Amino acid sequence: MKKNPFRTVGITLFLFGRYLFALFFLYGFWHKLAKGWLWSDKMQNFFVERLHTPPQLNDFQTLYLEQFAIPVALPIAWIVTIGELIIGVCLALGLCVRANAAFALFMVINFAAGGYYNLSLPPFMFFSILMMLYPSGHWLGLDKRLHHKYPESIWFK
Repeated sequence: MKKNPFRTVGITLFLFGRYLFALFFLYGFWHKLAKGWLWSDKMQNFFVERLHTPPQLNDFQTLYLEQFAIPVALPIAWIVTIGELIIGVCLALGLCVRANAAFALFMVINFAAGGYYNLSLPPFMFFSILMMLYPSGHWLGLDKRLHHKYPESIWFK
């Protein structure tokens, strides 16, 4: 730490970001669970509202909502909710960080495709990519221990 104070500060800030990212996904899970998204038409209503609320969506977003998201809204609600739980818990534990960062990026891109776009999405996309590039699960988490136990596994790199 004393030898490389800037590196230590950088790693600490990165880990802080990872935990904030995990909290965001855990909050998303809790919100959807508490509001009953898994056993109601709330996700479908959300998609329909996004389809008809200005600003107008581009052609891809409209097609995505009409042909994919609205017809299968309940399975999507399950995938998103359980996915948020998995991502949040794994990032908090430092378990399969790179794979879960890729899963988070996939989900955030789908949020944007579904018409849910705000200024928080680009930073989430960027930070997902950073988590895929840097071994933060080795800095603090289970990835380091599991990588030593299973060095050939892609999950703990």
